[in-house]
Amino acid sequence: MAIDLFSAWPPGGSRAARMTLVAAAVLFPSACTVGPDFERPSPWSPASWFDTRPNDPKLPSLAAGVPPDPAWWSVFHDDTLTGLMRRLAASNLDVRAASIRLAESRAQRGIAAADEFPKLNGNGSYARERLSEKGVSGLLGSGGSTQTSSNGLGGRQGGVPTGGRSIPPFDLFQGGFDASWELDLWGRVRRAVEAADANLDSSAEARRQTLVTSLAELARGYVQLRGTQETLRIANGNLRSAQESANLSAERARGGLATDLDVANARAQVESTAAIIPQLEQQQEQGINAIALLLGAPPGALVAELSPPRPIPPVPPTVPVGIPSDLVRRRPDIRQTEALLHAATADIGQAEADFFPKVTLSGSLALQSVQFKDLGSWAARTYSLGPAITIPIFEGGRLRRTLELRKAKQQEAAINYQKTVLGAFHDVDNALIAYRAEQRRNARLAASVQQSRRALGLAQQRFRLGLSDYIEVLTAQRTVLQGEQQLSDSTTTISTNLVALYKALGGGWAPTYPDAPPPSVAEKGPG
Repeated sequence: MAIDLFSAWPPGGSRAARMTLVAAAVLFPSACTVGPDFERPSPWSPASWFDTRPNDPKLPSLAAGVPPDPAWWSVFHDDTLTGLMRRLAASNLDVRAASIRLAESRAQRGIAAADEFPKLNGNGSYARERLSEKGVSGLLGSGGSTQTSSNGLGGRQGGVPTGGRSIPPFDLFQGGFDASWELDLWGRVRRAVEAADANLDSSAEARRQTLVTSLAELARGYVQLRGTQETLRIANGNLRSAQESANLSAERARGGLATDLDVANARAQVESTAAIIPQLEQQQEQGINAIALLLGAPPGALVAELSPPRPIPPVPPTVPVGIPSDLVRRRPDIRQTEALLHAATADIGQAEADFFPKVTLSGSLALQSVQFKDLGSWAARTYSLGPAITIPIFEGGRLRRTLELRKAKQQEAAINYQKTVLGAFHDVDNALIAYRAEQRRNARLAASVQQSRRALGLAQQRFRLGLSDYIEVLTAQRTVLQGEQQLSDSTTTISTNLVALYKALGGGWAPTYPDAPPPSVAEKGPG
C-alpha cells in the first residue's frame, strides 16, 4: 500500500495532523514486500544409487548405506594422513582465501542492512562571506524588499538586515545535525538484505567446497606418494634380484656353463631396472612438494616427515556412502547453487520495488550565527522536518529492462541448480563404478603376479640346471617387474578412487567449520 503524502498534507492543516500523517507513513505500510518469495527446491532423488549391480562378496571393500563420517579419511587408519588433514583447514591458502571472501560477504551483508536504519550526520562550518551588489541580492536590496538567501533565513542574510543597503563582509558560524530515513514501503531494502544473506550463505558453502576439494587433493596426493614409494621398493627389490642373476651368469660363464650373451643380457636387465629408480625418486620428491603446497609450506618442508616409506593406505571392508536423498543436503556445491538461486529471487523483488515511489523522512537541527559567541543561543536555532517523495515517471525503459534481467538471472540460476544436482548423482555413480571395477582388476593382477613369480622361479631353476639359456629368465624377470608395478598402481588407484568417491559424496558433513586463522597469521609467509 502507499500513502499519497502530497494530497494528505494540507497546507493549512494543524501541526498535530501533520505529525499523525508522518507516524502513519512510518508504521502502517512497513510490512509490504513486493516480489516473489523464495521457495526451497525439492529436487528428485532416486531411492538407491544408480549403480544397481549387486555387490560382489569376493570384493574386499563394499559400499553400505550408512552416513559417511565427516572425518572420512579416518577409514584409512593412517596417523600421518590424519595429521596432515587436520592441518589443512588452517594452512591451505585456497581455504584461507575462501575464508576472506566469506568475511567480505559478511561485510556486504552489513552494508545492505545499514539501509534499514536512519542516517544521522553531524556538521559544523565557518565561512567569511560577502554578497555581490550586482547579483540577485543587489536586485532585491535596491527595492527595499527583504532578501531570501541560500542559507534559508528569510529577510536576513546571516542575521544582517539588508534594507537596500550594501552588506559588508561578515562571518557565518553553523553547527548541527541532519538525519534522513527512507521508508521501506515496498520491501526494497528487505529484499536487498535477503539477497545479501543468500550471498553470504553462498560464500560459506563455497568455502566448504574449497575445503572438501583441498582435502580430497591432499588425500589423493598422499596415497599416490605412498604408491610411488611402494613402486620404488619393488624396483629396488627387482634390481637386487637382477644383480644376483647377473653375478650368477658371470660365474657360470667362467665355468663354461653360460655364454657371454647370457652375461650381457643379465647386465642389460640390471641397467634397465636401475633406470626406473631415478624417475620414481623424482615422482616421490615432487609428490612431497605437492603436499607441502597444499599445506602452504615451502618446498622441502615435509621431506623429513614424508620421506620414510609407508604402505599404501588400505581401503576398509565397508565404505559408508549414505542414501541418495542425503546427497543434496550434504554437497556444498548444491547448497551453494541453491543460495545463489535464493539471491536471484530476492533481486527480482528489489527490481519490482523500484517501480514504486520512494518516501524519505528528513530533518535537520542547527545553530547559526554571525558571531561565535551567539552560536550557543537558543535563538540561533534553525531546523527543518518533513517527508520527500520520489516517483519514477520516465527512465527510458531502464526499470522494465532491469526487471527482465533479474528474472532471466533467476531462470539461469534455477537451471544451474538442476545441472549441479544432476552432476552430483553422476559423480557418485561414476565413482562407485570405478571403485568396484578397479577392485576386480586388482584381483586379476594379483593372480597374474603370483603366476609370474612362479614362472620366474621355474626359469631360474632350469637355467641353473643348464636346461635353458638366460633368455627365459630375462623374460620372466621383466614380466614379474611389470606385473608388480601394475599391481602397485592398481592398489593405489583403489584408494584414490575411494577418495574420489568421498569427494563426490560431499566429503561427509560437519555442523561446524574450522575457524579461519586471524589476519596476523594469514599475513605471514609460507612456513
